[in-house]
Amino acid sequence: MVGQDRFFKTTRGRIVAELRQRRSASAADLAKIFGLSVNAVRQQLVVLERDGLVIERPVRRGPTKPTLEFSLTREADGLFPQRYDRLLSSVLREVRQRYGDAGVEQIFASISNRAVKRAKRRITGESAEERVAQLAELLRKDGVVAEYSLIDGGFALHEHNCPYSEIAKEHPQMCNVVHQMIDKTIGGELQQTESLATGGKECRFEIRAS
Repeated sequence: MVGQDRFFKTTRGRIVAELRQRRSASAADLAKIFGLSVNAVRQQLVVLERDGLVIERPVRRGPTKPTLEFSLTREADGLFPQRYDRLLSSVLREVRQRYGDAGVEQIFASISNRAVKRAKRRITGESAEERVAQLAELLRKDGVVAEYSLIDGGFALHEHNCPYSEIAKEHPQMCNVVHQMIDKTIGGELQQTESLATGGKECRFEIRAS
């Protein structure tokens, strides 16, 4: 691959940079952004996928047929500086050293409360499926490649990437934020069956009605 500065001036590099900002997008989304044909964008995405920089997944944006969206792989993340995750981990580590686990728990409790309040303003569907779909959309706006599927007795919420997975490895309380969002907006019985932070292929949450 060419040097990073030159790479990000190419069409493929611009696509990678855009996906870094948007977290995920379809070929049609990217074609509109760059003023290119959908076929031209797809040709670039094929090369990026071959190089292990992007992955393609079906994402349910609503009640219609799932849309194919592209997102960056962990290998692509290596093209960008990783200072923010390291800084946040360092701050949380310092809090733990000074104030113990209780200090860290208090920080994440505050984050969860704010996240729940924000989610409740946006998740207003009458049915459980409407609320699950709205939660998936909210997560996508926050940079998570999220979708949901129907399972026996309820729904499975899938997060195919997580901006905070590296932090969650050291501070698992980070995962409590989405747990609280699901519990307070969807309700029912919640079980997390897979986690990116522990080596899983996705974060999977199974939600069954009470």
